[in-house]
Amino acid sequence: MTPFLRLISVIEAVNLINRISPPIGTEYVPLTEAYGRVLADDIRADIDIPGFDRSIKDGFAVNSADTLRASESAPVPLTRVGRITMGRNGNCIAIKPGECAYIPTGGVLPKGADAVVMLEYCQDLGETVLAGRQVSPGENIIRADEDYTRGEGVLTAGERLNVRDIGVLAAVGASRIAVRKRPVIGIVPTGVELVPPDKVPEAGDVRDVNSYLCGAFVQERGGVPRYYEIVRDDPADLEAVLTSALDECDAILITGGSSKDDRDITAGVIGSLGEVLAHGIALAPGKPTIIGKIGHAPVIGIPGHPASTMVVLAVLAAPLLQSLSGCVSRREAKQKAVLTRNVPSERGREEYVRVKLIGDEAVPLFGKSGLLNTLVESDGLVRVLQGCEGIEAASEVDVTLW
Repeated sequence: MTPFLRLISVIEAVNLINRISPPIGTEYVPLTEAYGRVLADDIRADIDIPGFDRSIKDGFAVNSADTLRASESAPVPLTRVGRITMGRNGNCIAIKPGECAYIPTGGVLPKGADAVVMLEYCQDLGETVLAGRQVSPGENIIRADEDYTRGEGVLTAGERLNVRDIGVLAAVGASRIAVRKRPVIGIVPTGVELVPPDKVPEAGDVRDVNSYLCGAFVQERGGVPRYYEIVRDDPADLEAVLTSALDECDAILITGGSSKDDRDITAGVIGSLGEVLAHGIALAPGKPTIIGKIGHAPVIGIPGHPASTMVVLAVLAAPLLQSLSGCVSRREAKQKAVLTRNVPSERGREEYVRVKLIGDEAVPLFGKSGLLNTLVESDGLVRVLQGCEGIEAASEVDVTLW
């Protein structure tokens, strides 16, 4: 039996994981495959964007000085000299004082114009346009380099690319992108009681839930899960699976087998193959969690109950995946809410309580860590800091959303 080591705080555990989880390699992908990937290099604009002065409204391109006295009751007459069309050949018109030209949204601003009067403030009489509103220089237009100037930084290495980022990459001509490789995470379930999801459990059996919780979490955070067969609490079998996983994975999650009694084989096998760096974290649920390293691979031993698994994933596996992927921009989705009931807590550990959101209220879902129903019903977690005796009802809290 491997004894519990000194309990470490959650922040110590996170720092430890970050220290043993350096970013993995880089690869190039086409822009069509870049969504959700983590940038490996900074991105700079290759040209001025938009590259020409353009209108952002349908209307009439004007010299703003000509509209100085324009109003709805006393519109200013301007001579219409033409129509701007879209595309590279659209700007073949120049306007002089007292003149204007129709321009669509996105059209090239003609020479001599410095603003656009929106269509709804104009009366088009054919050769004459009545401008019924004063405009200032630059109104309703974008200058040639107003969005980005050539060489300007656009995106920073370490950002996980979202939908908006993909559009920006296209705008700056980044058709192939240097990104971090997706970390491959081995998922090793342990337990004599486990059976696969497609098998009807007999008395004493439990379907393997945690493998699929872990796998889905890894995918959600940009990693690639690699599933291994159930290990029947045999140290030799676990050692063989871990040895095989080391050749295929960047990190390993072991579910079950992490406890404080003589059934705990995980810490012993990790210690025999590598090093146990922490066994016991001031975290509830999830106190028996193990952090270790075998060769190049960080290893987390996760307690077997699903609620504990979800908390350990959210608190510790998330920074593991973030560090391996080199991501520096992950932001947890949070929502403020008011607690409907007191949340007691035991001093000396950081506790995470499942809550259900109803409007602007957070309803604590107290339940045993082996139950799935409160996990499914919950919308997220409320964190109770270590050393705090709890949070009183009617307190405003931050709910970290699943």
